[in-house]
Amino acid sequence: MKAKIIITPKKAVLDPQGKTVQNALAHMGYAGVGDVHVGKYLEIELAAGDAEAARKQLDEACHKFLSNPVIEDYKLEIVD
Repeated sequence: MKAKIIITPKKAVLDPQGKTVQNALAHMGYAGVGDVHVGKYLEIELAAGDAEAARKQLDEACHKFLSNPVIEDYKLEIVD
């Protein structure tokens, strides 16, 4: 099994890195680019087993360690 986790800043949080990318794209001539949010992408290999137990364990890890729940959101997907 594999877990895929995407961590992004919450919409209400200022994202200076995303703003820098947005400005750079505009300066390079890419018109029409709206807000840009820069985040993190993780892939975690899991031993075969109970997908629901793995999801619960990784959800806890995301909330406590991998993301900052005050300023970040995350999406967790378990794939076989």
